[in-house]
Amino acid sequence: MLSYAGLAFQLLAGIGLATYAGSWVDKWIKTGFPLFIWLLPLIVIIGMIIKAVKDTSNKQ
Repeated sequence: MLSYAGLAFQLLAGIGLATYAGSWVDKWIKTGFPLFIWLLPLIVIIGMIIKAVKDTSNKQ
């Protein structure tokens, strides 16, 4: 049960950092639309889903 709490904290921290980094990159590149503020958190979410599936799958 605690491993899921750790995973949830990692997800929240990862999304928060990715959102901040995406905002910073968008300002630095001066894009006309928020590309990286959407792209970086999406990459984090996909990575965390893959990690959760690997961690919870049956080990053979």
